[in-house]
Amino acid sequence: MQAEAQERLERLLSYLDQDPENVPLLRDVAQAAMAAAAMDQAKALYGRLKQLGELSEADSNDWAIAAMRSGEPKLAAATFAGLLETAPGDQALKFNLAWARSLAGDEEGARSLLDEELVDALPQAAQLEVHLLHAAGKFDEAAERAKAHLARHGDYSPLLAATSVLALDIEDEVLARECAERAGAHPDALTTLATLTLGDADPDRARALFERSLTINAQSPRAWVGLGLTDLVAGKSVEAGEKIDRGAELFGDHLGSWIAAGWAYLIAGDLSKARARFEHAVELDGTFAECQGSLAVTEILMGEGEAAKGRVEIALRLDRQCFSAAFANMLLAAVEGDPEKGRRFIEIALKQPIGESKRTIVDMVTRMAR
Repeated sequence: MQAEAQERLERLLSYLDQDPENVPLLRDVAQAAMAAAAMDQAKALYGRLKQLGELSEADSNDWAIAAMRSGEPKLAAATFAGLLETAPGDQALKFNLAWARSLAGDEEGARSLLDEELVDALPQAAQLEVHLLHAAGKFDEAAERAKAHLARHGDYSPLLAATSVLALDIEDEVLARECAERAGAHPDALTTLATLTLGDADPDRARALFERSLTINAQSPRAWVGLGLTDLVAGKSVEAGEKIDRGAELFGDHLGSWIAAGWAYLIAGDLSKARARFEHAVELDGTFAECQGSLAVTEILMGEGEAAKGRVEIALRLDRQCFSAAFANMLLAAVEGDPEKGRRFIEIALKQPIGESKRTIVDMVTRMAR
């Protein structure tokens, strides 16, 4: 199908070369570029229509969509806003404006458009609302809205997939699994199923699901992190660090991913890389106890015991149940100022349950990163 669309575009472009100011042909070529997912080309072609004074409202809408999909959401938002002024009741335009604002980083502006009428009418608007609430950390409200939307749009795969991801974060594994299974081959749903499968101690099937998700969307941060965690469970800590790094970079500010990358490198024995990831996590949010506790572990292994003691105190003030701080205290007692003892302790502790939680280091990292 995509090959046919590309072939049609190339054929029409050859006609346009012979008659560059033929407005109907120019419009056909622009639409063909949209169909072929050649968004930069489509945007340029609609720009030529504008220069000729022949850009209709429908053309403007397509031009804005092309701009949004080619990395210019602010231009798209401005165009959609202008169109909406002339057609205030157009729900599709209102959604497109909300989507463009979201991509441009104006989450509040996007959410202000997602009224009941819009989310009832369009399942993609309902999915966007769940995504925005989730991204804003409003988990309870997001879950409440997701369940209400599913009652109306229960067959819409992107909404089911978004709800499955949210359900993982609120630790509702039953809802996560149910939504992911109903969402079919949506990449986010596959990643949710892979994450649950990894938790079920089936790393081979989890790996296959993560890899399948990445064939659909190679820029999925959750899939990269999950694939790295699968490597970590398999004892491939170097490969794990590289994959989790990629996911963390795609996420940007997801603390659990940066901490997981740090632990993967720490387990691999690359303390400088581990420290850099933990320090970055502290820079993102120094009030998250696991950032401080994880950095303390690295400081101990690098012979900086006094600094580590102070950092452990900070972590435990922030969270008395902080796993990494509890581990750091055990490590301090075990190493007796000898970093080499610390490295041997890490090797022994990797598969041993630690503290009251009875979780291993790998368990902790896997749970935090998801």
